Amino acid sequence: MLEVSVQHRFSDFSINADFKAPHGVTALFGRSGSGKTSIVNAVAGLLMPDEGRISLDDDLLLDTSRKIRLRPHRRRLGYIFQEGRLFPHLSARGNLAYGSYFAPRNAPRENFDRVVEMLGIGQLLDRKPGALSGGEKQRVAIGRALLSAPRMILADEPLAALDEARKAEILPYLERLRDEVSIPILYVSHSVSEVARLATSVVAIENGKVTSHGPAVDVLGDPAVLPAGAREAGALLTARVETHHEDGISELNAGGIPLFLPRVPRNPGSEIRIRVAAHDVIISRNRPEGLSALNILPGIVQEVRSGDGPGVMIALDTKAGRILARITRRSAQTLELSPGVHVHAVIKTVSVAPHDVG
Repeated sequence: MLEVSVQHRFSDFSINADFKAPHGVTALFGRSGSGKTSIVNAVAGLLMPDEGRISLDDDLLLDTSRKIRLRPHRRRLGYIFQEGRLFPHLSARGNLAYGSYFAPRNAPRENFDRVVEMLGIGQLLDRKPGALSGGEKQRVAIGRALLSAPRMILADEPLAALDEARKAEILPYLERLRDEVSIPILYVSHSVSEVARLATSVVAIENGKVTSHGPAVDVLGDPAVLPAGAREAGALLTARVETHHEDGISELNAGGIPLFLPRVPRNPGSEIRIRVAAHDVIISRNRPEGLSALNILPGIVQEVRSGDGPGVMIALDTKAGRILARITRRSAQTLELSPGVHVHAVIKTVSVAPHDVG
């Protein structure tokens, strides 16, 4: 458990953040300039806050009231920056070995070959950074951080400098890192889809302050804490891959309800996470017939949340999980939607993008 309480004033900006990060991937989430990197730098020891207390598993990294401040190298935190920041004169193997060089002798270590296999960088070991793509550099940087035997990994928007193709390339490796390595991760991002795929918990940051924190499914489903509001709201569902059909459609099982998506690159039996954007969900009072949409989920209205504009957010309880639908106020009134009303959520198969499946 990482516990953070820091206060710091810059010339035109202040940070006042207080949160706990449990085991898993905790995302510091918010728009650019909200203070996420400053907070993670305070955890790393690269920023000395005016006041604060930071502890990791009951070990104090910082306590300004007691004048305790561990130097960055003594905190044993692996840092992954926006750019790989690899040593240009060393090969990928040399950069990985550099991480191992600083690992304490008695600390539990990741096996070099296992890290190389997990990150898919075996064919890159003899190349210099200048011969690597952006995604390849980031995978080597992740491996270097892992091989330093860190107690926690700090990742400051590691995909921000990559194009969409490179992001799609590296996200599966970050998912493996989350699932196969028993090291907690503090992950900085302003991308909703990125956080939805990776995070187990989310700390929403706005103007240097924590506006919400908790399980990813709860925070990312609250339009009030999302940078773009209701336009970014969506539900996170967990499903199991059942089978792949010859027409390119994958059939999933979500709480006993079949879901159909464009082919998912996972083997039958695999468990995946799906983000369904609220604006891609249609509500029907009765089970619709004669539609092209394949996914029809019966549910019960939990909440109808209105804003200042013409839209409302409908929260539904379904066997597949909590679903959000963004519809107009007029539609909600016409359908007489209120808590307890039985409805059906309609989701187009092709509306779930590949980057929203992980």
